[in-house]
Amino acid sequence: MRILTVDIGTGTQDIFLYDSRLDLENGFKLVVPSPTMIVHRKLREATRRRSPVLLTGVTMGGGPSQWAAEQHARSGFAIYATPDAARSFNDDIQVVEQMGIRVISQEEALKLPGDVQHLELRDFDFNAISCALSQFGVRLDGLDAVAVAVFDHGNAPAGYSDRQFRFDYLAQRLSEDNRLSAFAFPSTAIPPIMTRLQAVACSARESKNAIPEKTPLVVMDTAPAAILGAALDPIVKRRERKLIVNVGNFHTLAFRLGPSGIEGVFEHHTGLLNLPKLEQLLLALADGTLTHQSVFDDHGHGALVYHREPLMILPENKPGRSVTGIVVTGPRRSLMDGSYLNPYFAVPYGDMMLTGCFGLLAAAADVLPEFSGHIHASLEGRGGSGTPPWELD
Repeated sequence: MRILTVDIGTGTQDIFLYDSRLDLENGFKLVVPSPTMIVHRKLREATRRRSPVLLTGVTMGGGPSQWAAEQHARSGFAIYATPDAARSFNDDIQVVEQMGIRVISQEEALKLPGDVQHLELRDFDFNAISCALSQFGVRLDGLDAVAVAVFDHGNAPAGYSDRQFRFDYLAQRLSEDNRLSAFAFPSTAIPPIMTRLQAVACSARESKNAIPEKTPLVVMDTAPAAILGAALDPIVKRRERKLIVNVGNFHTLAFRLGPSGIEGVFEHHTGLLNLPKLEQLLLALADGTLTHQSVFDDHGHGALVYHREPLMILPENKPGRSVTGIVVTGPRRSLMDGSYLNPYFAVPYGDMMLTGCFGLLAAAADVLPEFSGHIHASLEGRGGSGTPPWELD
């Protein structure tokens, strides 16, 4: 069994090809620039060449690509975008046009002069990944499934806070299914409000060399995927109750986990955090005193506590106190370096960068139960039976 997992972040996209015949440590992997960083670099180059640009495609992650698009417009060069592409920067088209980006129809785009550089936006480019791996003799035909993770704020109604809308979604999912895989969906069951997840499914099915319709596709939110992956670390697995925080480039999300499932959660913007503030948030989540309003009023997304029993007993003295149960992952995990909370930095299957991919794989076992036997055997170290890669046919 082979499953392609792709965890798409702001800085990198992390790619892991699961093969049930191999130990997970022997699986083929790539860590390459994220799609938004690729678009960012192409836009910067267009600005240097003073070239007009047309953005088409589907809604994808913004951040670096948006900053480069705004800089292109501020530099006095034309930049056009079709509506779906424009929503990569904001769901409100008027806001996008205020950035200096002219939003036009597909028909208008076809009439633009030939010197306009065309950039197609998408988070998931199966053809690019397939071509890259093919250079090393690895073929992606005949996959049993594909799993992709992106961060999705959701399409909030006009006048409704994006932050509140995002946290409403988190709360709603947990009220229906109190486990991390609640944030993973087969491509046929993606909530309509999750427009970025919908766009990933569109890219996977409708692009050049698309994934066949018969191949199951799972999509998932990046942060829960990372938390689920970190929970697979052998040291973390031995802890009955734990608090795992994913310190991402843009967003920091922490889940408190126990025998009954998820005991609490908060999400904040990483750029608004420093070590003392993050320690304070983690301690409040651990002892059950963190409130949604306190996080939201600090320009975060919010918090929920389902289980009021403290996760840990903390000594009276603050500096140097010994605290157990806090686990850290994510590209900006160094924010927790030197913390008196003595966090454990998770390294599932020996590779922190693939934490989200391993979480995707675990979630796929829940979403695609027909594959759960093989996947759980691999995650528990019973898959592959030590088969070396050169013995594969």
